[in-house]
Amino acid sequence: MPKDRALNGVRILETGSFYSAAFCAKLLGGLGAEVTKVEPPTGDCSRRYGPFPGDMPDADKSGLFWHLNTGKRSITLDIENPTGGELLLRLAAKYDVLVDNNLPMDMKRWGLTYDAIQQVNPGLVMTTVTPFGYSGPYSDYKAGNLEVCAAAGACRYGLPDREPLKPAGYQAHAQGGVHAAAATVTALLARLKDGLGQHVDISEATAWATFHNLVDIYSHLAGASFKRSGYRRTDTPYPHTTLPCKDGYVMLIAVQGRQWKTFLELIGDGKVPEWYAQDPRFKDRFEVSRKYADELDQRISGWLMAHTKEEIFSLCHERAIPFAPVYTVADLVAQPHLHSRGFFSQIEQPGDGVQTQVGAPFQLSETPWSVTRPAPRLGQHNDDVFRAELGLARSELVQLRQTAVI
Repeated sequence: MPKDRALNGVRILETGSFYSAAFCAKLLGGLGAEVTKVEPPTGDCSRRYGPFPGDMPDADKSGLFWHLNTGKRSITLDIENPTGGELLLRLAAKYDVLVDNNLPMDMKRWGLTYDAIQQVNPGLVMTTVTPFGYSGPYSDYKAGNLEVCAAAGACRYGLPDREPLKPAGYQAHAQGGVHAAAATVTALLARLKDGLGQHVDISEATAWATFHNLVDIYSHLAGASFKRSGYRRTDTPYPHTTLPCKDGYVMLIAVQGRQWKTFLELIGDGKVPEWYAQDPRFKDRFEVSRKYADELDQRISGWLMAHTKEEIFSLCHERAIPFAPVYTVADLVAQPHLHSRGFFSQIEQPGDGVQTQVGAPFQLSETPWSVTRPAPRLGQHNDDVFRAELGLARSELVQLRQTAVI
């Protein structure tokens, strides 16, 4: 384990549930911060999400929970309970950062506002990552990944006569967590100058809309409209699409004319095929996207279906054509490029052997990101935290368990 990681000595308390706060804290933990995850006595809801070894649900064996919580400690505490809220404030007095994704109205009802936490620890950085932030008309609206994607304009996919589709996975929560982690580091740097904490307020919808949809927002403000077109885009030069090949799918994007011409020469044995070169309909590739994309898809499908996605990728890569294979999860795990970068980590999960998990999300030469321990069992560190850090007696812990506070 590296001795001088960037956030060594920083202590983080993580509250909330599911994805965004957990991902934020994991990113910071990989930089050396000590992360203590606060779960309700019944466990974080992510423990109920698979995949599970052997497809047998187990709160301590969730693949999603493992991914989000490697390197952390786990304590159980019902922060909605007045006693639990008081214990959380006592803990907050001993930490540098609190990462939370509960709605602001809930934190207010439980007496866990930033003002309350600042009173016990003026130097604490409180990072909140919620669907719509802590201010504005939607701040107390409940929303999951789907609703955040829709609100941010990210549900742009699907066929025009069908319902819109969101991007795959939990990307709104993941992006919220990434933005929260970066902003937290900035707040910690500011604290080095004045010793004061601050409230870092991250809106998932704003992060998604401004970071990922910026080009489309400009287009919208300019009066342009966007229409879903299934597996292709029709507002860019042809091709911008995903098509089948011999063993799967490839994504074809050729914004530059040189790229498209080079591809046509590739499939035409060194020259642009006559069916393309002599057809005036194909001179304007924007027009092709809008009117003739199906026909061109059919024209090139024979060549695509005769080659595997790796063959296509290799041939196009040699010619600087930015076409790429669509990988399955199994394909990704086997990628030599990712292994050469140390993207995957082999982590020993007690009782479940060595597990291959996603590792460093970025490379730092002086203070590398790394996983230091497996994901914790539910409440695994209750004694370590409540007795060692708060000085609670064993009898007090027994009473707290009996009353379901921990």
